[in-house]
Amino acid sequence: MNADNALDTPDGPDRDLPMLTAAQAVRLRALAAPYAEDGHSFPLHNLAHLCRRAPQERWPEMVAAHFAALREARRGGAGDESAEELLHGVHARLLPTESFTPDLVGAMRYARQVADGLVFAYALDRPTSVRILTDPDVERAGLQELGEAAYANLMRVPVEYEEVTIEGHALLHSVYGDSPFVASKALFLSELARQVTGEPLPDAGALVAVPTRHLLAFHPITDGSVADAINDLAAYAYRAHQDGPGSLSPRVYWWHRGALTSLTVIDDETRTFSLQPPPELYGVMKGLVRLDRAGRLADRATAEAPDIDKLTQTTVEATAGLAQDPAGLGDAFGSALALAHAHCAADPDVARIEGWDAWAAAVQLGSALFTGAQPQECHLGEDLVRQLPAISAEPPADARAWLDAFYVSVVCRQRDRVNRLCRVPLEVLRRDDSVDEYVLHWIDTLQTYWSESPMDDVVEKLIATMKASAPEGVTRAPKDFVDLIDYQPAALFHRLITRDHDAFAEALTEALAHHATYWGESAAPRSRVALGPLAMASLAYDAGFPVEAKQPYLPTYLLNRERIEDIPG
Repeated sequence: MNADNALDTPDGPDRDLPMLTAAQAVRLRALAAPYAEDGHSFPLHNLAHLCRRAPQERWPEMVAAHFAALREARRGGAGDESAEELLHGVHARLLPTESFTPDLVGAMRYARQVADGLVFAYALDRPTSVRILTDPDVERAGLQELGEAAYANLMRVPVEYEEVTIEGHALLHSVYGDSPFVASKALFLSELARQVTGEPLPDAGALVAVPTRHLLAFHPITDGSVADAINDLAAYAYRAHQDGPGSLSPRVYWWHRGALTSLTVIDDETRTFSLQPPPELYGVMKGLVRLDRAGRLADRATAEAPDIDKLTQTTVEATAGLAQDPAGLGDAFGSALALAHAHCAADPDVARIEGWDAWAAAVQLGSALFTGAQPQECHLGEDLVRQLPAISAEPPADARAWLDAFYVSVVCRQRDRVNRLCRVPLEVLRRDDSVDEYVLHWIDTLQTYWSESPMDDVVEKLIATMKASAPEGVTRAPKDFVDLIDYQPAALFHRLITRDHDAFAEALTEALAHHATYWGESAAPRSRVALGPLAMASLAYDAGFPVEAKQPYLPTYLLNRERIEDIPG
């Protein structure tokens, strides 16, 4: 408690207590100074929040009541409560690091810092106050027994819950209540998420903020919205922490496998905040953003059916713009691929010429993206012909886009284009740090197979793909996406190279069922076609496997080659 920290402008916010003006903070520090014990000072943030809302003439009695409650809360270790009473009222509690004065640290050796700015302790909830337990309390009740009771009591604390969207960006889950223990539920966030949303947290965990002891907000890390969520949550946490009362932490944390990691870096000298995700989380975020932008992730809500006319126009404009800006080729390919999938909503067999044009355009743009192209016509429907300019071969470090280009070229029986794609150096694709290692092993397997290398080499690389796709090896993509979508082509390929017709048919049926499970009722373009399984089924069909041509998510006239026509270039 030191007035020297106040800003020079009396009407401006105080540096350390910004909820008050500098003049108000000076007065509050003066009122609190007599209550310092043995030279120890106490944080004034919560008291400042309370005083801000009250007339200044009431401040002396509020300060006296505040420190009386503190003295009562700090009284402990004298054996007043029995072990049974302690177990009945104990709760796990998060406390701000700055609240730990030297005397508290000496009396609470059991407490531990769980993340920057946060300390875990046990607190006894009593009728008129909350007391932080000290080492003698813990010894009296038993550490293990106390931990079990503290968890059970905390999870029984009632809360309110609502979903919050900030400025139309990411969805945040807000949990709040009157209890001073609400924010402490962040210690057990997956269980809390299950209680309030009905679903556990994903493998990647969640972003979470605990701005006050009465409030926490979290965002499960499931899709590309995490890029917006981290900024939205930071703004949300800062405002709530400033507003109080009961301020806990202005930071954003990453809850992952039961641990909290601060993403907020605070520069005490400049008093500025920045967000710096650790490399592991950054990789997850980048991977999810890439997956989401390419339309690969299923949304919880049913997506509206795509507008074919709008998608066509977007693809036409993107293709026409390549002469001036070749850097837009990746977006043009993505748009054409979405259009090809979307056509299969109304034309699931690709019987119509417009559908075939979209698939052909996806082939042209996809192969051009990685291998370059000569000038050629690109047909996108009746009277919609655009000139694809000459493009030099400058393959991007985008492993999943390469797979898409490979799959559509195989489906449309473009052997020369597949040959060129398989000559794209794997070293280039390895620079894509948004994918898990199994994706690169899978590309290596396909390139090795297509180059007619010895089958032993192909099998070795396929085994590496399978091992790398095990749960412990996957850190970027969501588990359900890996299991239900991404791994299925490799499983089919295994049956293809062993030439086991019955096993391939069984695996194909399973892959299509997994596709249906993953996409559910979504009308997103990629829900319409199981692209990877379609490519493997096309290879099997051409190899003489008895593949049933009429199956869901497999356009019949692409699979049986009846719709296949010449593609320019």
